[in-house]
Amino acid sequence: MRPEAAKAGAREVKHDAETGQDGLMRETRVSAASLREAIERSGYYPDLVADAAESALGKEPVTAFVVHHEATFDPAMEVRRHVTVVILSPTRLLVCHTDEHPPADGMPTSHASTTTEAVRLSRVQSVAVTRVVPDPAAYVPGVPPTEVTLTIGWGAISHVDLEPATCGDENCEADHGYTGAITADDLSLRVSEAADGPEAVSNVLAFAKALSEATARTAS
Repeated sequence: MRPEAAKAGAREVKHDAETGQDGLMRETRVSAASLREAIERSGYYPDLVADAAESALGKEPVTAFVVHHEATFDPAMEVRRHVTVVILSPTRLLVCHTDEHPPADGMPTSHASTTTEAVRLSRVQSVAVTRVVPDPAAYVPGVPPTEVTLTIGWGAISHVDLEPATCGDENCEADHGYTGAITADDLSLRVSEAADGPEAVSNVLAFAKALSEATARTAS
């Protein structure tokens, strides 16, 4: 769907005045058209990314979204880009991730792969937000942090942290096995003011708030 067509048929889901973390009142419009525009601005295979996102979304309206474009180095020290589009609809959390790959066996040219996952809101188990604030003693309430990491878990992927277990006796040399913790880690997005700009930080915080509120309503 081209931007003009999406704009003409878009359904405005949210059109309210909200107070941002910077204390300013702003108008918020979330629609399929604004999602497409954000994907276009990322400049990363926009037609491919938008097609995958729109296919996963179907006819549902868009409640909130984040488009995160990042570049990394592969083992050969070549730059590889990837983009993650996270969409909140009234009933689902949609994740669309697109990677580009170097030539490989059976694929003589560079290519891209796109994976989409749709998760019912009732399955979302955790929404964790880590904020980094410089000079916390001088922190001013309402001022956005300089860095945010959003971690969302719905039980598909977890990571395990293990460490040797102890009995509390510093002189004990017995083997007490291991102790650890299992943490849901299906999706993690990190943005910073320095690398992505202050708007990206505010956007991730706004999405985290919208998702937390949506999962709370689902649980009630």
